[in-house]
Amino acid sequence: MKENEMTILTRPPAEVALSLSEALVVSSNAPVLLLDGDLRVVAASASFFRAFQIDPVLVSGCSLADLGAGEWNGSRLRSLLRATASGQAAISAYEMDLVRGGHPDRKLVLNAQKLDYGHDADVRVLLTIADVTDARFADKLKDDLLREKAILLQELQHRVANSLQIIASVLMLSARRVNSDETRRHLYDAHNRVMSIAALQQRLSVSTVGSVPLGSYFRDLCESIAASMIADRDQLSLEVRSDDSVAEADVSVSLGLIVTELVINALKHAFPGGRRGTIKIDYRSEDLDWTLTVVDDGVGMPKIPSTIKAGLGSSIVTALARQLDAQVEITRADPGTEVRIVHMAPPVSAASEPVVAV
Repeated sequence: MKENEMTILTRPPAEVALSLSEALVVSSNAPVLLLDGDLRVVAASASFFRAFQIDPVLVSGCSLADLGAGEWNGSRLRSLLRATASGQAAISAYEMDLVRGGHPDRKLVLNAQKLDYGHDADVRVLLTIADVTDARFADKLKDDLLREKAILLQELQHRVANSLQIIASVLMLSARRVNSDETRRHLYDAHNRVMSIAALQQRLSVSTVGSVPLGSYFRDLCESIAASMIADRDQLSLEVRSDDSVAEADVSVSLGLIVTELVINALKHAFPGGRRGTIKIDYRSEDLDWTLTVVDDGVGMPKIPSTIKAGLGSSIVTALARQLDAQVEITRADPGTEVRIVHMAPPVSAASEPVVAV
């Protein structure tokens, strides 16, 4: 056995622990200080000297308050470290601004704890320091960019809604000037669709990004459709029922377009000859499963399936449902027609056993 190994083994355990603590601090890759009960520096890591431009020769035995040009002499920090040294508390994620003449200010996060050696003769406090200045600046820059993006997005949505309303006005003027009844009907259909999409844009422009309450969203949308397509509210009415579900903005757009197409289709075909009736929109969700239902009490579907022709609206609804991974279900409501858009989350299957090639 070598002489230095014999010396270590014969030293008291507490003294060995103290020496090991100092060695670990000195070799640490992070800025670390080992302080005694009087908050004097016992040991410091090389990374501490590099990070804060402090001469190692002047550190050993120096009070923390005297380090550098006194920038570590904060009353709040001293109080916390004294409480830590006495065992009354421990510093966890304490933030401080390090202000030094001739250097940029730095934002630091400090953690400190008392090291337990089984007795109070040699108090040691381990102080670790993390410089989070660059990370906080990056976070602030990201937040500023997100706010700017949100403002630009709302401005874009507002402009798009205004442009759509202008297009709708042009379509309406064109419809009034043409002589062909078929052309006029197509122009009116285009006008109604454009107005509905404009209502979607206006609703989304005032919604919280990423969190659109679907109940109020559908009600505002149906109010817009009714204003442009229902001449007599006593004859035809729209009813919206929904739970407190919310959806991401892109999902709500797809759902809104589906509701628009189904409601417009019902208004056009379910109530011929001045027939009275009601169109009901209902949305319910549970976890990741949800169901959107649009049902009317109109004349219903033709009894002969071969006479049913899929129009543009049906194609749009089918395509939008496919984007949402949902299924379209159409049934007779007796009276009327019920259309359900159903989304069922795939079941969570247990992890399969690994396959071993033989």
